[in-house]
Amino acid sequence: MKKLNILIIALLLAGATSAQTWTLDKSHAKLGFGITHLMISDVEGDFKKIDATITSSKEDFSDAIFELKGDVASINTENEDRDKHLKSPDFFDVEKFATLTFKSTSVKKVEGKKYKITGDLTFHGVTKQIVLDATINGPIVHPMNKKTVAGVKINGTIKRSDFGVGSKYPGAVLSDEVIINANGEFVKG
Repeated sequence: MKKLNILIIALLLAGATSAQTWTLDKSHAKLGFGITHLMISDVEGDFKKIDATITSSKEDFSDAIFELKGDVASINTENEDRDKHLKSPDFFDVEKFATLTFKSTSVKKVEGKKYKITGDLTFHGVTKQIVLDATINGPIVHPMNKKTVAGVKINGTIKRSDFGVGSKYPGAVLSDEVIINANGEFVKG
């Protein structure tokens, strides 16, 4: 019985140690969004300060855990007045809710490089489960630095009403649907 327990512990440790952490190359990353204004045009922006990791023991990332953290005050829509308004209590209230986070709860390989990533998005003090579409390219060995890298492109749609953002602005002014577009290059480490 003692040998069986030691074998089980050894197998668990072997599985735990085989997981690799991939870190975000911030110079090759973006967390963007788009929203329709007055039902006629789209306004796009991004968060300039983000960090993310992927933890996976499989090369195809089918068992991966994706984690992202963003500084909400780093929002940039290329318009200072709009950015200031978005940081106010009318929208993101960055004094109270400075960070947004995402952590995957499941990753499902759909076909080829296509995946569905389900996880918890915490934003504006609210946590909701969301499903995102992802394309994962690689891994490959970077030709210059010889490190193993992979690229991840993610998109999806959330509802701002689910997170209580901009609730005094009706859909005729700002769409409830917000498009999320993110991409990043990750380095195996």
